Amino acid sequence: MTPPAEQDDPALDNAYQNEGIRTLLGMFEKGDPAEQLSLGQVLHGLEQSAFGMFLFIAILPSFIPIPGIGGAVSGPLVLLIGLQLIIGLSRPWLPGFIARRGPRRGTMHKFLNRISRPLQRLDRMLKPRLPLLIDPLPARILTGLLLILTGILLSLPIPFTNYLFGFQLLLFALALIERDGALMLFNWIAAIAGGVFFGMGSGQLVSGVLELFQRWTGG
Repeated sequence: MTPPAEQDDPALDNAYQNEGIRTLLGMFEKGDPAEQLSLGQVLHGLEQSAFGMFLFIAILPSFIPIPGIGGAVSGPLVLLIGLQLIIGLSRPWLPGFIARRGPRRGTMHKFLNRISRPLQRLDRMLKPRLPLLIDPLPARILTGLLLILTGILLSLPIPFTNYLFGFQLLLFALALIERDGALMLFNWIAAIAGGVFFGMGSGQLVSGVLELFQRWTGG
């Protein structure tokens, strides 16, 4: 099992002087589109924005227009991120089989092209603020719990919700990357509302969790 910090790539050591959106995502714009970027390689050298970048990459499958792909791939990764925030890890821990996998550079570039306009608008709006909603352990625990809730909802077979929950998780990722407490507060409210409306309100959350548990445990 290999945490990203153990991987040593001198070319990446100076890649993140400013961990804002444009700096972090600029690494995907140039290079061989067929090159696979392992998660361990991407997260190497990141500090405060590591969880945000991990979440950003984890949700990519939720935007693939094929039923079941988003939940099957993104769901467990989002749950892993949420659990690590809850137990208070300062940086993501990756099992080796996850650290060695990741998206191709071309896939990331296509995705960024699709969201470039809203991302540019958000980039002008987002900034580090309200650190009490980002840094303290209680805030991280609440963020982790709501990531788990949204990750479970993403994994459930609720029609036409992959993009919805994927976008919600994208906003969580941007709040973590930019350390924007105002956006994080919005995410908390939206995630709770989504959980009530799509999960508890329809009765699908409890039955869906039991189904997922049986599927993942082979029961």
